[in-house]
Amino acid sequence: MLTTNYSNIRSHLKDYCDKVYDLQETVLITRKNDKNIVMMSLEKAARNYEYWAKIDRGIEQFQNGNGQEHDLIEGII
Repeated sequence: MLTTNYSNIRSHLKDYCDKVYDLQETVLITRKNDKNIVMMSLEKAARNYEYWAKIDRGIEQFQNGNGQEHDLIEGII
């Protein structure tokens, strides 16, 4: 993840956009009063959305009593 401030992103927007898209980088843009934002490609945002949607479905299933308990497997690491 790259980090930069608002002034720098304004001065080098094309460069950061290229890194975000071509290299699949994520950029944290820091702003005054902790009003920070994250810049990422649409493809990466879509993958993140799908990932979190799966987690949300799993939590919902668990809360509805559909969870299963398993013993830990020892010696894996």
